[in-house]
Amino acid sequence: METKKIIETAEEKLIHTYNRYQIVLDKGDGVRLYDTDGKEYLDFGSGIAVFALGYNNKEYNDAVKAQVDKLIHTSNYFYNEPAVEAAKALTKASGMDRVFFTNSGTEAVEGAIKLAKKYAYLKTGKADNEIIAMEHSFHGRSMGALAVTGNKHYQEAFGPMIPGIKFAKYNDLESVEALVTDKTCAVIFETVQGEGGVYPAKKEFIEGVRKLCDEKGILLILDEIQCGMGRTGSMYAYQQYGVKPDIVTTAKALGCGVPVGAFLATEEVAKALVPGDHGTTYGGNPLACAAAAKVFELFDKLDVLSNVQEVGAYLAEKLDEIVDDYAVAVERRGMGLIQGLELSVAPRDVISNALDNGLILFSAGSNVIRFVPPLVIGKDDVDEMIIKLRRALDTVN
Repeated sequence: METKKIIETAEEKLIHTYNRYQIVLDKGDGVRLYDTDGKEYLDFGSGIAVFALGYNNKEYNDAVKAQVDKLIHTSNYFYNEPAVEAAKALTKASGMDRVFFTNSGTEAVEGAIKLAKKYAYLKTGKADNEIIAMEHSFHGRSMGALAVTGNKHYQEAFGPMIPGIKFAKYNDLESVEALVTDKTCAVIFETVQGEGGVYPAKKEFIEGVRKLCDEKGILLILDEIQCGMGRTGSMYAYQQYGVKPDIVTTAKALGCGVPVGAFLATEEVAKALVPGDHGTTYGGNPLACAAAAKVFELFDKLDVLSNVQEVGAYLAEKLDEIVDDYAVAVERRGMGLIQGLELSVAPRDVISNALDNGLILFSAGSNVIRFVPPLVIGKDDVDEMIIKLRRALDTVN
């Protein structure tokens, strides 16, 4: 089917919830994607921080193919070995004790919310517990995850939200403290706010919230769906702060393209959920978990974290040069290979011009270009991206 026909059919048959770029991607290799017309794109979006290992990694592909031929799905009435292997690798990487596999990040947040509420219910015998979330946060679009997403625009058509959610200012400890009551059961936030504009947590903020939670008997939930799995230079961003959450959510690069997410918890908190409290038909199936287990193996083999640390620092340096050279570029911020470039104008035209020049970028918030490339990129890929980015910025500067 030709490109034009594919797009026309998609617009006719799919519910219009995305304003898609007018290209049809056909295949990928390394850090590059190719559309159905054969045009090549340098990918600095990685499917929204998903394809950490790049495209067409033979070892990853072979592992997924082998599992397809062996067993794809059984349901959770049975054990399966890939889930056990993935759970071992994930708990080791995160420092947490127990894991529940989901199909997506938003489902991981749903489970984290339920776990926090059940834990509080067992302590207080009451079901009116409250959660403190952050303004400008993003946790997903299902009803529970949407309720803790601090953006009224996403919520307004879908109310009423689940009750008992309060919103504090991100990186403002006093605003969190002001909302705490004897009903507060959890505080949830992204260790690095992604959709809200790429804002890393300040050290004093995350340490202060952890201390507050310890003092008040409140659970700390960290959302690392986008910033986890090596993207900041450690397996999970909170590990760079010396802080451990009670519950953490993860997804995106966990499966590197195969849909899989998870929420993890400490032993004490995890035992609050018992049979009948939570479940999933597809979550933790052999196919998804075989992919996740292979991802961890390849992270070690390819020394992905060292590459993120080295190339992430180089990317930050080059983006700082952009800020120095372009009046329209306001600020660079981020950690590792999740970086944001704030502009004084909406980034739409810059991203569109970059796409025309064979560079895939995404926005974050209303005025930020987000850089979340595959974690295996090299400095030469950064150099090529910067050349294309400068061309795009020249059209609006």
